Amino acid sequence: MALGDVVVRTVDLFCGGGLSSWGAQAAGAQIVAGVDAWDRATATFRRNFPKALVRTCRLSMDSGPEILGRDIGSVELLIASPECTNHSIAKGNKPRDEDSQRSGSFAVEFLRKMGKTAPRWVVLENVAPWRHWSGYSDLIGGLEELGYHYETLILDATNFGVPQSRKRLFVICDREGKPRLPTKGPTTSLTARDILCDDPTWKEGPLYTPTRSPNTLARAEAGIDALGKGVDFLVVYYGSDKAGGWQALDRPLRTLATLDRFGLVRWRDGEPTLRMLQVPELVRAMGLLHRKPARGPSVPFRFSDSCSRREMVKIVGNGVCAPVMEAIVKSLTTTACARDLPRSLAA
Repeated sequence: MALGDVVVRTVDLFCGGGLSSWGAQAAGAQIVAGVDAWDRATATFRRNFPKALVRTCRLSMDSGPEILGRDIGSVELLIASPECTNHSIAKGNKPRDEDSQRSGSFAVEFLRKMGKTAPRWVVLENVAPWRHWSGYSDLIGGLEELGYHYETLILDATNFGVPQSRKRLFVICDREGKPRLPTKGPTTSLTARDILCDDPTWKEGPLYTPTRSPNTLARAEAGIDALGKGVDFLVVYYGSDKAGGWQALDRPLRTLATLDRFGLVRWRDGEPTLRMLQVPELVRAMGLLHRKPARGPSVPFRFSDSCSRREMVKIVGNGVCAPVMEAIVKSLTTTACARDLPRSLAA
């Protein structure tokens, strides 16, 4: 819970359901506040961090600590995951929302308005194309003006014990000097097979049905042709895919999205069946298993009771893999000397 005798009190902007905060807390941070515009996300955040102050509101260039409604005391760490949709390549050629693109700058302005109470450490996260946004250099310049030393890294969650290939850009800041960088996590790679679990209530049916999309069948048949009959695998259920439309289970899951993307093809009595990956499996794919508190039993990540299945999938797909944030926060706040990030981890 502390760096020496200082508690690392943390605010999470664009907090979503709290996946970043889950990782920061695992590294010893105390989550004191979270802010997000989506009520389902903040309801989930509140359930996982019941002692934190939670606000449901949309951040802007005018937003500062006053949006929290009261003085929350000293803050040592600010983490933020600005909106990524309008920076992502998944957006394709569709028009970009400029206000959404600028949301990273909202976090910098929030820091500016904190003045002398601004935290020592800051971690910003987004998709890798964020660095190509026209306003990115101004955002970095704003951090420098506020006295932050920074490093930018593209980290793949698979290097931190997460069974998902998920590359994200992190801007890691320290006001007192060059920030310490995270080191590689567990050496044993987890795979898509490691996220699978079973529940008799989950809907599973034959692969071949009259209503099944021809595109889905074509992708599944490509997997069967490559692996042979009797071998289970995942099929990409929607959207474009440049890797054949399927993947084997002996490699990390491809990047999760905010909609159902993957179906599990399994063989039952010699015939292929299909079901969608379920929320507990997606949670495992984000590295969200259990948190071991200082006292008491392990605690599972929980969604608000108001969330539909589709909203749960969106919360997960919008999130940060908790073990990656855990590694970053540990590297920043540890009193021990951390090694520099190996070149093999940086893009």
